[in-house]
Amino acid sequence: MSKRFLMSKISIVIPCYYNEENIPVTAARLIENETLFAQDVSFEYVLVDDGSKDGTLEQLKLFKQKYPEKVTIVKLTGNFGSYNAIYAGLQHATGDCTVVISADLQDPPELIVKMHEYWSNGVKVVLANREKRDDGFITSLFAESYHRIIRKYALPNLPNGGFDFCLFDRQARENILDNMQTNTNSLFLLLWLKYDYVTIPYERSKREIGKSMWTMSKKIKFFTDSFFSFSYTPIRLVSVFGIILSFVAGAYAILIIGLRLAGQIELTGWTAMMIVLLFLSAFQMVAIGILGEYLWRSLEASRKRPPYVIDEVY
Repeated sequence: MSKRFLMSKISIVIPCYYNEENIPVTAARLIENETLFAQDVSFEYVLVDDGSKDGTLEQLKLFKQKYPEKVTIVKLTGNFGSYNAIYAGLQHATGDCTVVISADLQDPPELIVKMHEYWSNGVKVVLANREKRDDGFITSLFAESYHRIIRKYALPNLPNGGFDFCLFDRQARENILDNMQTNTNSLFLLLWLKYDYVTIPYERSKREIGKSMWTMSKKIKFFTDSFFSFSYTPIRLVSVFGIILSFVAGAYAILIIGLRLAGQIELTGWTAMMIVLLFLSAFQMVAIGILGEYLWRSLEASRKRPPYVIDEVY
């Protein structure tokens, strides 16, 4: 066993949002998981309360009372989203490597042992990718479609099934913080940074405690943020489609003029003209909407607003 493996500190970052019931069970499982490591491997837990309005913060404080030297609580002023909460956790992490895991135990903490072994052998990024998931049909369909689109048009190095559970080196953590952005998937920056990684497939468990706050509107926003942050495909498609329409319109105009000069048609066809105008108008509105998504993100970046605001740190 290498010295790097023996003498290391693991920071475990957990975004928390309405996890009052989860925290006691998750905390006990994480502490129990420490026994699977060598004695010289130390742990710190950075738990970020992302604007929860239930008893999540109180449960986090109870966890800190039991392990005051290990636990740091970061309380945000409101709900900024889990991926922005991860940024807040990374800024307070001090370990040699960092693990990001959810608070609902759908991702098994025991997998951190194998992740850490890969890291100890020099792998800077280890991704636990969801090979299977015990979710409903609609949720699974949305997730599979999302990852397929992102992999094809934005991040071709995204592993099948995607990932939210991962371990990465201090250097990668600093790179993520140096490239901190609003309205994006913070963990996908690991792929954009082009680090070589190892994947560990696993089956994501069904949530047993509490209710997920991952609503459809949040899923749609998450998809658009991830897609527009890492892909220029929508802009390219608008350009290509516009060029195709220009050629079609030009050819159609030449055909109509030729037939009119030959006396084969009269200048009629109000219905057909309106259909074409409505189609082109719809395309223009979609194109403006796509451009607006990119322009809005550019405006947000130019404002340099932080992706989160911290209320207190315990």
